[in-house]
Amino acid sequence: MSVEIRPYDGGDESGVLDLWREAFPNPKPHNDPGSSIRRKLDVQRDLFFVAVDGDEVVGTAMAGYDGHRGWVYSVATSSARRREGVGRALMERVEAELVERGCPKLNLQVDETNSGVVAFYDALGYRVEPRISMGKVLAPGKPGRER
Repeated sequence: MSVEIRPYDGGDESGVLDLWREAFPNPKPHNDPGSSIRRKLDVQRDLFFVAVDGDEVVGTAMAGYDGHRGWVYSVATSSARRREGVGRALMERVEAELVERGCPKLNLQVDETNSGVVAFYDALGYRVEPRISMGKVLAPGKPGRER
């Protein structure tokens, strides 16, 4: 695999936006891709990773750790690069970074109808847990702090 996993930098924005438009079509207003990038850069920006091949962004993963649990978000791989180990490499990087911080457990959420993604995480050792996921949108469509 000729892909490098590294922290996001400002020059990656257009590639990340293109990838997320492909991977996550029709996002909810609170998941606007540009706003998501800006908010992540304000909080644990070093846990925002891109997979690049040359200057092309072919994958992403964002993570967070609050001292109790880790979470991973926006794991995406370009459709042209799926089944090449890009997603696995991104998850390995996220897990290593969180272990280094002392994180005891990593959580993620997947749409239950997306069987391909469920199978991907199952192959990485993730299991469905008997929990109810609840959420509340606090600021729909609000872009976050201006830089």
